[in-house]
Amino acid sequence: MEITVNAIHFDPTEKLQDFIQKKVSKLEKSYEDIKKVEVKLSVVKPATAMNKQVSLSAHVDGNSIFIEKVCDTFEEAIDLAVDAMKVKTTKIKEKSKNR
Repeated sequence: MEITVNAIHFDPTEKLQDFIQKKVSKLEKSYEDIKKVEVKLSVVKPATAMNKQVSLSAHVDGNSIFIEKVCDTFEEAIDLAVDAMKVKTTKIKEKSKNR
């Protein structure tokens, strides 16, 4: 699975990139057909709390899945987004099994 990380208007730390790779790669366990996941990181309003925005997008069996979460930290937002992505990919997997 190919994981692309795009940070808008800042450079993510090596630690953050490793965290993203580790978390997003776990999606492959829930659904093997994911070929590419795009992760976008941005800061919404720099002076306020709850300002770290993470967007995950993936293409699975002709379906585009898009998840967006806003939290206090990028790590927290990534955790929530990956969990939501697992739920959506599981639903798609179940639908394809029923056909």
